[in-house]
Amino acid sequence: MSTHVPARPNWWQRNWKWLVPVLGALLLALFAAFVFGIVALIFGALKSSDLYRQAVDRAKADPAVITALGEPIATGWFVQGNISVNGGSGDADLAIPLDGARADGTLYVVAEKRAGEWRYETLAVNVEGGERIVLEDNQPPAPP
Repeated sequence: MSTHVPARPNWWQRNWKWLVPVLGALLLALFAAFVFGIVALIFGALKSSDLYRQAVDRAKADPAVITALGEPIATGWFVQGNISVNGGSGDADLAIPLDGARADGTLYVVAEKRAGEWRYETLAVNVEGGERIVLEDNQPPAPP
């Protein structure tokens, strides 16, 4: 009489039930990290542009904006819009969130670059609650 000993299941047979969801979660996490990296790269490029810095500096130095938003004024993370530059020319359309001590607002920038210099078509802060503060284009940018 021979006794048949059942074969011991291999590693895959014992562990597939938890391995498949873990691999799925890992792939989802890698995809999310990739998307976050791309978004951070785009926002970083927008925020490092000279136009973005000049416009934010102008808004932070404007007495009417300081009065409406309160100090300190910080920029929000989610910048909307685009900047397109080709050599000494280009155009931009941005909406930059501003967070002040008293109120929040959005800095709208529409600009065109010619001969290496940005000219603002629109440079205005919309304060939550309806007030709009137009920043004059003839003011020089605030020093860094």
